[in-house]
Amino acid sequence: MGGGEFCGGFSRLKKSLTQIEKSINNTVSMSFIGSYFKLQQRNTCFTRELRAATATFLTMAYIITVNATILTASGGTCSAADCSHPATPDCTLKPNAGYETCLAKTKNDLVVATSVSAMVASIAMGLLANLPLGLAPGMGPNAYLAFNLVGYHGSGSLSYQTSMAIVFVEGCAFLLASAFGLRGKLAKLIPQSIRLACAAGIGLFIAFVGLQVNQGVGLIGPDVSNLVTITACKVIDPETGACLGGKLQSPKFWLGVVGFLITSYGLMKNVKGSMIYGILFVTFVSWFRHSEVTYFPDTPLGDGNFSYFKKVVDFHKIESTFWVISFSEFNKKEVWEALATLFYVDVIALTGVMYTMAEIGEFVDEKGNFEGEYMAYIVDAAGTMVGSALGVTTTATFVESTAGMKEGGRTGLTAVIVGLFFFLSLFFTPLLSSVPPWAIGPSLVMVGVMMMKVVKDIDWNNIKEAVPAFVIMLLMPLTYSIANGIIAGIGLYVALSLFDYGTSTINWLGKMRRRVIKEHNQVSATATGVDSGIEII
Repeated sequence: MGGGEFCGGFSRLKKSLTQIEKSINNTVSMSFIGSYFKLQQRNTCFTRELRAATATFLTMAYIITVNATILTASGGTCSAADCSHPATPDCTLKPNAGYETCLAKTKNDLVVATSVSAMVASIAMGLLANLPLGLAPGMGPNAYLAFNLVGYHGSGSLSYQTSMAIVFVEGCAFLLASAFGLRGKLAKLIPQSIRLACAAGIGLFIAFVGLQVNQGVGLIGPDVSNLVTITACKVIDPETGACLGGKLQSPKFWLGVVGFLITSYGLMKNVKGSMIYGILFVTFVSWFRHSEVTYFPDTPLGDGNFSYFKKVVDFHKIESTFWVISFSEFNKKEVWEALATLFYVDVIALTGVMYTMAEIGEFVDEKGNFEGEYMAYIVDAAGTMVGSALGVTTTATFVESTAGMKEGGRTGLTAVIVGLFFFLSLFFTPLLSSVPPWAIGPSLVMVGVMMMKVVKDIDWNNIKEAVPAFVIMLLMPLTYSIANGIIAGIGLYVALSLFDYGTSTINWLGKMRRRVIKEHNQVSATATGVDSGIEII
């Protein structure tokens, strides 16, 4: 076959595929689906929406394993009762085969719960609001619950069951605020600098988690003198996490660095799915047994995990995290503090992100409203309630939806297809559950990088704006508490605002005093003129 014949054959094949694509698009556009999603009115077509959905899913698919890994760090419903004998009161904080087996089952449950909540919320967003937005459990609330409320392996002040009840109640409050149209108004009451600083602070907190040994690459570890230091050690004390020798010699750390570079390079070149590619590379290398970076060591737990991994395809039923909601601890003040913090973070984050996505998609009109706004707020609030019933945290609109909109996604059909992709992921739980922490850590750091870009919009020349913003970003990672950062930042902003209010009040009182004196003098002058007239008469 000559080169001309080959080129001609390729050209005919391309033309044939183009005609098939055009026929599919015309058929869908003229069908009920095309009419329902307004494909022609929004100048789009089925294949474009499919490409957009694929791009969105690839960029946000990392949340399936990342969210499950973070929430598993709380221990879920696992307790000392699951520890192997002889069990000690602190067996949950030390290596224990029984407890680790329980954690592995919990992670499997949370992988499924994350996929189901993302599927339900994304499909609802597409069907009810007709917007091309992908939803899933968001970063930030998951870290707050795992490390601030429940604590690492249940070492915090609240149980996992109570925390899920808090998320459920917060979702109900969010739904009411959405139904009465209060979300936008509440978000506008919060100063922009505080909103931006909270996003950046949460990003730093998440990145800090990704650098630690339990949920990340292991670069940061405890130090007796300086609290934290560089570790990435080849040998670590299994009980304290302290470095016993060989700093920066951990093979798993360097494998994580390679994954981070892959993700970074992909984002530099605007490669869709860069976040997931770095995770896939590190995970694939870690699946080989009998190596220094394997996720399946030659231990009973490693053998058990490897046996489940080899199934590849399996539909896992949620057992330990479904509807474990408990209100028994709602008499604690920590519950109401957590509820207020979650509600505040969600108002500023979820509402702000969704509105920003609408602006990027050019759905916002000259009055500042966008089509489907009311139902969009309802959907993500209801999604939070569904997620809490499954065992995961607040459902949020993902900024990764911009990847789909850049591909031309303009209707809810994009969101529906994203939801269907999450549905397909339910059948690959063995693979998704076998992603190691050193593959997740780099993605957490990259999430922090992406969340930090908002600091450029803070007015650093205005001390009233800069000081609270800086304190928020500083205290969130250093106190290991999102709530502490928020409380300190708002407190400082109010304290600094009191000076302005005091000054304004003093100036107002001064003006009123001068006005009273002036009016008094005018009355006196008038009275004097009248008396003089009487005397002349």
